[in-house]
Amino acid sequence: MILDKEHLRKNLDEVIWNIEQARISVSEHHIVKLVTVAKYTDVENIATLYELGQRAFGENQVQQLRERMAQLEDLPLEWHMIGRLQKNKINNLIDLRPALMQSLDSLDLAREMQKKLEAKESKMNCLLQINSAREETKAGVSPEEAIDTYLQIKEECPSITLKGVMTIGAHTDDTKAIQASFETTHSVFQSLEKEGATICSMGMSGDYELAIKCGSNLVRIGSALFK
Repeated sequence: MILDKEHLRKNLDEVIWNIEQARISVSEHHIVKLVTVAKYTDVENIATLYELGQRAFGENQVQQLRERMAQLEDLPLEWHMIGRLQKNKINNLIDLRPALMQSLDSLDLAREMQKKLEAKESKMNCLLQINSAREETKAGVSPEEAIDTYLQIKEECPSITLKGVMTIGAHTDDTKAIQASFETTHSVFQSLEKEGATICSMGMSGDYELAIKCGSNLVRIGSALFK
């Protein structure tokens, strides 16, 4: 559905206002980046959000990312890969050169990516995905393994530049459980700051304010912008 500019402006202003309120409750110096999840929306809405000042957009599938990048190649957008990456799509993703791949969910995937990045003499910025809610339906490394896995990827995969961590909040209405999953990831992030981690990507449309209060500095928002 194509939304008119004023409607999108209102939604964007509301989201930015909420981010600001949550951010300031942490610290005036706490900066939060907004990445728009574009999978639910028409390409025209992405172009309108660009006109309204939004620059970073994420896609869940490589195919969708490729199509969107091609359709909007005239705009200087910053593209993120935020969904699960199948090994047979690694080369396709490398060719698209996203600004950030947020869903590096295992050492096994990192090793595969390393081989293919090396072969293409390419590099990629990534976040390690942590399954802090310990849900079987979610990808990611366990919080206990996260630090060791992060260090192992840094050591074994020189073509991957790890920038931090990403998690998806617990899939429940229990705010305490969601908060616990964010706090777990943030404590891993803090331990990795000395290893150069700068991004803690947590929070989506339903829980981004809570995520920011738990230390997130990057939120991935779709439905709240396109309602």
